[in-house]
Amino acid sequence: MSVSLLAGILLGLMLGSGLFLLASQLPWLRARDLGKRVDPYLRRSRTSSLFAAPRSTSQVRTVVENLLGPVAVRGLGLLERLTGGADQLERRLRLAGRRTSTDSFRIEQVVFGAVGLVLGVGIAVAAIVLRDASALLGLFIVALGTLLGVLLRDYLLGVEITRRASRMAREFPTVADLLALAVAAGESPIAAMERVARTSTGALPDEFAATIADIRSGTSVSQALASLGARTPLEPLSRFGEGVSIAIERGTPLAEVLRAQAQDARENAKRDLMEMAGQREIAMLVPVVFFVLPLVILFAIFPGLAVLEISL
Repeated sequence: MSVSLLAGILLGLMLGSGLFLLASQLPWLRARDLGKRVDPYLRRSRTSSLFAAPRSTSQVRTVVENLLGPVAVRGLGLLERLTGGADQLERRLRLAGRRTSTDSFRIEQVVFGAVGLVLGVGIAVAAIVLRDASALLGLFIVALGTLLGVLLRDYLLGVEITRRASRMAREFPTVADLLALAVAAGESPIAAMERVARTSTGALPDEFAATIADIRSGTSVSQALASLGARTPLEPLSRFGEGVSIAIERGTPLAEVLRAQAQDARENAKRDLMEMAGQREIAMLVPVVFFVLPLVILFAIFPGLAVLEISL
């Protein structure tokens, strides 16, 4: 591939990107909401006048903001459409047990995308130089590497949520039994949760500690238990919070409710184990059918074939 062809492709891409940005900023194609229409007529401070001249800014900064601003906005919009909006991402971060903000996670996605971009550029250059591939294929490899890097970070977040849910499912029956024992011994539900959070380690005791902190900060018990079920990926835990709050409001014996919750959690774990065993049984048929069975047939037929060759 000649240098002139590569330069022509790059110039064509730059021209197409520029024309796309210009077309997207045309007045009849640009979306204007009510906030942007009213914003020029709002006073920024009490000391400034509405008719005061705006402060002068440097031309370089104005040019950079006008050029890179739409690209950044569209890039963030594309990233949110690929991995969900801010509210959905915030909920997924809480389900994964991460206390970081959505901006920190977006930065991690950008880092993963940059790593994918570098790897894509390396693979594309190797494909062009060694295999004499086309430049369009190289650009596709670079874009694919960047996209896979961004999606890989989102996939790892989903893996964290799944692992945390399984860990909580294993801890929940034991924690419920400990709560039932503490309540049956005469402690209040809040004191029992505090005892479990202080004497136990794991994902579920940490969530109980956060719930106790919410209650001490002024949140009602029902709201704190509802938020406990909302920020955990375990469905039985949300039912646990609802059952405990209803038992506290109606005066139901809480120890029996907690024991019933623990028994339900054990039944759910047993059912999940049976389902996993059924899936593993089907997966075990693959090596049996494709590896063991052909060898058995071969060992059964080979002596007959050997006898036939000797007789011939």
